[in-house]
Amino acid sequence: MTSDSVPVSGDPRRLLADTRDLARRVRLAQRVTWLPLLVLAVVTFGAILVYRFGHVVEFDCRSVERGQQCKVWYQTATIYWWTALVLAYLVIAVGYRRVASARGLGTRVAPYVIAGITLLTLFTAFWQVRVHYLPLPDPAGPPAWSVLALGRLTDFTGSIGLALLVLAWLERHPALLLFALGYLTVVVVPINFGWGTHWGPDWQFAPMLVISGGVLLLGSAGFALAQRLRRPR
Repeated sequence: MTSDSVPVSGDPRRLLADTRDLARRVRLAQRVTWLPLLVLAVVTFGAILVYRFGHVVEFDCRSVERGQQCKVWYQTATIYWWTALVLAYLVIAVGYRRVASARGLGTRVAPYVIAGITLLTLFTAFWQVRVHYLPLPDPAGPPAWSVLALGRLTDFTGSIGLALLVLAWLERHPALLLFALGYLTVVVVPINFGWGTHWGPDWQFAPMLVISGGVLLLGSAGFALAQRLRRPR
């Protein structure tokens, strides 16, 4: 019986270079970066109509100089985000596993899915405590920028970006890291191009959701194109 053998001797630097090159090619083959961005973009766009037509609960109202200040709980939107994002992460996990199986490779998507659902759970609990148990902010002046930034970072769209940082780390993907940081910048700033000024309170979340979802969709298209161009013909 004969079989091919792999030489164990040779230039150590060459062997190390070959090993690193093989590991790099495996990581490239494992990436399906366009998939989570596409799924999360769909979820983000879906939230626009949920905020517009969903049920909103106002309570603990108090009189202020210009009318009333109330605590607001977007009940339908909270349920939508939690359900849709959990399902989205499950769809992403299934998609990654199918691609990895077709290519005969393993996948590291499980920690990303766990991180995404964990962040979603923690931030949902944080906002429930903030809305239902913490006092209203002082209406005398605008809140500090750091408070606003923290609120946006711990929102549902912020949890998407933080989870993408985990995926970038798992895949050793510098381009995805830069994309996730750019996405979080859009979420935290926020960038709205002046949209929504005359849209009324029912559409107040639409501009940011359109832009955030658009960034994810463009990112998905860009990574899909890059993967297609990189694939050997």
